[in-house]
Amino acid sequence: MSLHVVVVTGLSGAGRSTALHVLEDLGFYCVDNLPPALALPLAELASARSNAGEPRVRRLGLGVDVRTGTFLAGSAEMLDALREAAHGVDVLFLDCADDVLLRRYSETRRPHPLASGGNVLGAIESERERLSALRAEASHVIDTSDMSVHDLKRAIVSWMSRDGASWQMVVRVVSFGFKYGLPKDADLVFDLRHLPNPHHDPALRPHTGLEAIVADFVLGQPAALELLDDVTRLLLHTLPRYAEEGKAYLTIAVGCTGGRHRSVALAEALSKRLGDGREVHVHHRDVGRGGP
Repeated sequence: MSLHVVVVTGLSGAGRSTALHVLEDLGFYCVDNLPPALALPLAELASARSNAGEPRVRRLGLGVDVRTGTFLAGSAEMLDALREAAHGVDVLFLDCADDVLLRRYSETRRPHPLASGGNVLGAIESERERLSALRAEASHVIDTSDMSVHDLKRAIVSWMSRDGASWQMVVRVVSFGFKYGLPKDADLVFDLRHLPNPHHDPALRPHTGLEAIVADFVLGQPAALELLDDVTRLLLHTLPRYAEEGKAYLTIAVGCTGGRHRSVALAEALSKRLGDGREVHVHHRDVGRGGP
């Protein structure tokens, strides 16, 4: 099976590590500082099917820079070998102005890999020369001189979404009980404890928000529907912005007192409203705790 291989290269300090992290978020298996001679064997291993018949990896990200030393000379052969093996290959080159790189190294106090004598500017010039052949092969060049980390993430996501390719953020809706604590991975939290509580009704208490008798009670409250409408409107407005930032997962937590009734019913309803064209998963953390 052929892979989509993205080779990430460029000047040290221009954002290569950030770019590899973005690719990981987009579903790539990434390896940094790989000797070019090992790229094709890795691609063959990654594309082999598992015992279940599924390919182990569909997308592969390779970080290549001057730290590979004399191995860097094999980069052209690496690209040719990958293409001859019918893998789709893109080369992403990250560039940056010399003065900006000097400032970044000064601020971070990290050594340039080629500046053994402390001459950072000379190291940058040498690095440009060594990477010139890879830059000539670049499918896409991003100049990060005036970019923040978030700007770079957006630029890479935009590039990877060309030609209608879909790189969707995964949305998780988690119901929980405040009495058991907040979900540690929650990005957004909504408190439902102001809504009428089915726990106080002996006929509803033994059931959960997954059952129609409780869901109908919760969603039959005008305040619950108003809240559901407001939260849906907010999320439909903000989810695309989170995706543009390169966020791979967004966890939306909705909580009530015990996590069995109100939050479960609202989480189910909210997930259905957000599920049009998105990958949405629902998890009810506390629905099995504190039963009648």
